[in-house]
Amino acid sequence: MIVQPYRPVTYTIGSVSSSGMQMPMSTGMQGMQGMQGTQGMQGMQGMPGMSGMPGMGSMPPQVSSGSPMTPGGAVVQNPPQQFEQSYIENIFRLNLGKVGTFYFTYENNKEWNAKVYKGVLEAAGRDHIIISDPVTGQRTVLLMIYFDYATFDEPLTYQYPGVIGNPPTTRNCR
Repeated sequence: MIVQPYRPVTYTIGSVSSSGMQMPMSTGMQGMQGMQGTQGMQGMQGMPGMSGMPGMGSMPPQVSSGSPMTPGGAVVQNPPQQFEQSYIENIFRLNLGKVGTFYFTYENNKEWNAKVYKGVLEAAGRDHIIISDPVTGQRTVLLMIYFDYATFDEPLTYQYPGVIGNPPTTRNCR
């Protein structure tokens, strides 16, 4: 193993060095040339944002969260989704107007730990549903954080993710 002596190097960004002191551009470059000579600088010419090196300051591309990038640094744009994902609120939205029984659990509640609601599904949001009593017309807003499951006495409309239209309702049961 070859032991190399420690040599501090000053890198320059714009006209301010990494040590925070004002320096001419050539001083920082001399420190880099001392490491590898001018060949190290030539290798940096092909790097994104390093062409010319005077300000070393081109910004990386803006990347939306979750977007993949190529090894060259280009952002790959994902095509927009043409369907809703299979979340419970989307299933409820496809079945508005149907009568269902909704089961909820309220932890640490001594009066009623579990509660069952029956009514017409009127609206569904990300964190709530609104049902109404078909006899009295009273509407109830229920929070999805307490939701367990629901049952319906009629077939549900359900659109599978990635499939346009509804799948056939008949099944091959063997």
